[in-house]
Amino acid sequence: MSRTRALLEADLLSWMREAAWRPDDARFAGLALEVFAFQFEHCEPYRRFCTRRGATPDRVEDWRAIPPVPTGAFKEVPLRCFPAEHTVRTFRTSGTSGSTRGEIHLDSLSLYEASLLPTLRRHLLPDLEPGRRALLLALAPPPEEAPDSSLTHMFATAIAAFGAPGSAFFVSDGALREKELRSALAAAGEAPLLVAGAAFAFVHLLDALERAGAKLSLPASARIMETGGFKGRTRSLPREELHAALADRLGVPTDRIMNQYGMTELGSQFYDSTLAEPGSSRRKLGPPWVRVRIVDPESDR
Repeated sequence: MSRTRALLEADLLSWMREAAWRPDDARFAGLALEVFAFQFEHCEPYRRFCTRRGATPDRVEDWRAIPPVPTGAFKEVPLRCFPAEHTVRTFRTSGTSGSTRGEIHLDSLSLYEASLLPTLRRHLLPDLEPGRRALLLALAPPPEEAPDSSLTHMFATAIAAFGAPGSAFFVSDGALREKELRSALAAAGEAPLLVAGAAFAFVHLLDALERAGAKLSLPASARIMETGGFKGRTRSLPREELHAALADRLGVPTDRIMNQYGMTELGSQFYDSTLAEPGSSRRKLGPPWVRVRIVDPESDR
């Protein structure tokens, strides 16, 4: 029988809240196997999935042998380790109109938020001094308009934890409030400034600035985070072109423009390294409680 959820969660929360930020392979391996055993025991669809592959807790001795769930599974079955009536939040993947959307169900937000906050701070706000707060401007709808958006929840959690007065959301009824955003950007002082949103929202901002023949010069403390694709909501731009256009229109150097890689189905995020590792080549960094494997979904290898 697996360890109790309370004990597992306590160990995970302890790791996520530590100031040290270094890989610990032994710690990861042990916790990964324990989480696998817990999910195998308490999530019936996942147990069937693993059993068909002959991967059971008594046979799996290395975390690399834990069967990863394909993202399509989140569209087909509810993957949860608790009774459905205990659900407090359901996040859904973005999708085109009429398409089936994947879902992740949570009965607590504690682990989700404990994971996202130190990762975001380390990679987007490494210069934020203790006791100071940053101006966070989100090109996204507020939680009351998008309660099932994990991205909106991430921004709301970051604003609550790190946000200075004036931090806000700038999408309403599906439209970017471009004039209000421009006013907020123009009024930004020298405090750390983070402008964050989906890539397609930044394209909308760029198009609005181009129509107005406007360019902004954001303070030296500014940094930009874009994430996600374009999903048919606007014209598509290669990432390098998007970053170059943002640098040109907003006056932010490209080494202060970061991409975030995240998925609704994934409880942790990866960020470009340019602020966390200044002067280094751009690469993706994730938290120490995450590992990456490349797996062929057909062969599981």
